[in-house]
Amino acid sequence: MSNTAWENLVKKQLKTDDIYSVLSKENLEGIVVKPFYDSVEKPLVNLPKIEESTHLVSRYHESLEEDVFAFILDQNVENLEQKTIFVNNFDLAGHISPKEEDPYFSLIDVFDEKEATINDQLVKELLAKQFRRNICVDISLHQNAGAAIYQQLGIALAKTKELVEVYGSEILNKLIFRIAVGGNYFFEMAKLRAFKMVFNQLSKEYNLDEIPYIFAETSLRNKAVADNENNLIRSTLELASAMIGGADAIFSNNYLVDRSTDNSEEISFKQQIVLAYESIINVFEDASNGSYYVEDITQQIAEKSWKLFVEIEEKGGYLELLKQGIIQKKIYDHAVEEQKWVEEGKIKLIGVNLYPKLNVKKSAEELYNEKEIKAVRWAEMFE
Repeated sequence: MSNTAWENLVKKQLKTDDIYSVLSKENLEGIVVKPFYDSVEKPLVNLPKIEESTHLVSRYHESLEEDVFAFILDQNVENLEQKTIFVNNFDLAGHISPKEEDPYFSLIDVFDEKEATINDQLVKELLAKQFRRNICVDISLHQNAGAAIYQQLGIALAKTKELVEVYGSEILNKLIFRIAVGGNYFFEMAKLRAFKMVFNQLSKEYNLDEIPYIFAETSLRNKAVADNENNLIRSTLELASAMIGGADAIFSNNYLVDRSTDNSEEISFKQQIVLAYESIINVFEDASNGSYYVEDITQQIAEKSWKLFVEIEEKGGYLELLKQGIIQKKIYDHAVEEQKWVEEGKIKLIGVNLYPKLNVKKSAEELYNEKEIKAVRWAEMFE
């Protein structure tokens, strides 16, 4: 179908000649989204992932030992043989001693965001252990605090550069990136794909050809206390974005915001099972490759992320800008603007600001602090 024929069809269906104002979508990322795509400027090759099939990760519970192959651990559990383990506790990570053949990963962030330092002792302890991936670079906090997608990736690169400068480029294949996936379905697919591109570009600066290990988890930012069922739907879509985007491991945070039950933990994990074994989207290397839309926004996000990374480096690096409060202010500015979009209904959150629209009980200024990176849910404004 020619572009003219397509436009005429849409005009008829929308009953207006002004279709572009209807189809154009604003976003806070500064990403240009076209009403339709018939080509892409730079077709991408398949973006690989490290794991052949995505790890489906559950919080540990003894009742799940037979059925689950990957656990996230907050405390030590004996005799978990032939299981993939993601260690999520500072003390446990320091004391656990896996064997070389054990598939253990550390999810402990070695950065102290408040002190703007790297925990050197912890890094050295972790590097001395037989983990498949020893050092976690956690940017899930930044997503939950309201950072833009390109800010999250630019920060991930800047934190990586800080580690390389201290511990050498050989640390690149020892890293695992903990990334929170939000509700902007296609943008989040593009986020993971763009990160693979920019991380690989950074590795080539050191004459390497590395791809990042991505541990993706569902966001807390768009969840609401009073909308458990909606939370469940949102997190399922986020898991799908992560799988299609090429995450190596995925984890669903409990869809109950203010509490946890055995049943809710089980359902949270079974979301992944349905997607993996009924939709079968966990085995593709780069499922969205070939989509003109996803490829285009992937390129744009990669370019904006790299630009921010370079800007951070030119001004002294991540830790230096953290000490100066510049990183916190960048995230704060975007988070407050995003919160205003929620308040105005430009970002729709079913049950919170749409069906029904609730009264605002807290201002954005009460929720956010320009001197601190902290997690804030959109719905807190109305609760």
